[in-house]
Amino acid sequence: NPQENKQKINANQTTSSCSPSRVLHLRQIPDDATEAEIISLVLPFGIVTNILILKGKGQALLEMSSVEAAVNVVSYCNTAVLYLRSQPLCIQYSNYKTLRTDNAPNQARTQAALCALTAVRSGSLLSSSVIVKNGLPPSQGSVLRIVVENAFYPLTLDTLYQIFSVYGSVLKIVMFNKGNKFQALLQYANPMEAYYAKMILDGHSVYVSCCTLRIEFSKLSNLIIKYNNNKSKDFTRFRLSPGDARPPLQPSASNTSGIPGVYFSFSVSRSAVPGQMSIPGATAFATTLLQTNILTKLFNEVIILCNTDVIQMKCPCMYGNVHRVKIMLSKRGSALVQMADATQAQLAITYLNGQMLYGKVLRATFSKHQRIQLPHEGQDNQGLTKDYLHSPLHRYKRPGSKNFKNIFPPSATLHLSNIPPSVTLDYLKNLFESTGSTVKAFKFLLRDSRMALIQLDSVEEAIHALIALHNHDLGEDHYLRISFSKWTI
Repeated sequence: NPQENKQKINANQTTSSCSPSRVLHLRQIPDDATEAEIISLVLPFGIVTNILILKGKGQALLEMSSVEAAVNVVSYCNTAVLYLRSQPLCIQYSNYKTLRTDNAPNQARTQAALCALTAVRSGSLLSSSVIVKNGLPPSQGSVLRIVVENAFYPLTLDTLYQIFSVYGSVLKIVMFNKGNKFQALLQYANPMEAYYAKMILDGHSVYVSCCTLRIEFSKLSNLIIKYNNNKSKDFTRFRLSPGDARPPLQPSASNTSGIPGVYFSFSVSRSAVPGQMSIPGATAFATTLLQTNILTKLFNEVIILCNTDVIQMKCPCMYGNVHRVKIMLSKRGSALVQMADATQAQLAITYLNGQMLYGKVLRATFSKHQRIQLPHEGQDNQGLTKDYLHSPLHRYKRPGSKNFKNIFPPSATLHLSNIPPSVTLDYLKNLFESTGSTVKAFKFLLRDSRMALIQLDSVEEAIHALIALHNHDLGEDHYLRISFSKWTI
């Protein structure tokens, strides 16, 4: 409960005996949080001059540029809660008056994050005259080689430009496939900009658990671009012909998000960033670019379903983990569904909006609400709000799970898994027919019969059957897993 978290954190802060200090002590930090994420939280209050993450303890020490900036952070946290990856943080003054990290590991990366984020906050361009503390200016060139792992969603040239232009002036980009992997070469105006981008973005994922960026310096010193199209572009020569490749789509029609069904176009302006970051804890484009999932926070995690009923709340779980559900009190045919992240919310909208179900057209879109609030203690909920955050039946428990590769639009063919050896073909056919479905074909996939395909009469029947039977108890501690298949029998 956010209110309870706020009370606990405020109680911890008010009992602190430490006097105001430039150094802040942060607790309850997620173990895999990065320097950039932590720094981003307090940038609206002032410049950060140093940071030390205490790995394995969920804590960090963060030094502000002045005592006044640190006081502003603590004062704000006495009336509100700062969250990092949905985890409420406890922020107090530290006993240290300054923070010395000369002998701490990974300081080059830390100081690069500090310099880059400070430049973003102030709206200034990164310059080759900037020297990284405890390190030397990079001797490498200005061309980066980018390899994208787990590329479950397509990345466009525009998407790469929007991500990397935050850290400097991108001059040229060329994309290609090599060894069954999506790769790109990207040239900055100077080596320092390339260095910052590599230090901060290397190892981060563009979308949740996929499209992970692996970045290294290229041996090339300059990219030769002959054509401006959807595979290559020289941003210093806009009159180049498109060549034989398909010409790039106009911004109004190009899918620059890489997410099916999502179209957006925006420009990155460093001078515009400070205004966007004026609200502490708010999601801003420049801030989210530095977080683990670079683009997903551009959208909401909460969707609204219309022309529905309670049982249909199982629909979105095909495309992600459902954390909370709230049936509208005044309009029982509508409901709010909070997904684990915005990418999963977008997938649910893309694939479910417009589907026929129980004779009605299901409508799905983003909600104006950022999260679903649980009822306060003692409040009569009437059973309309449910919390599934810690459900053991979540489909996508592990980052990078192979389940992310098997997400498909609704179809008449369903994929069944987690079938115990004792369950027969006839049992499963009768089970689906009991939901009113017409079974047209059935096929076991493996010798041990743990997986199968079942083809029903229509897409609407398949959705209905999935809602009724997903997580059905088959005995022997086996719960039937159902998803849409891209194959037919």
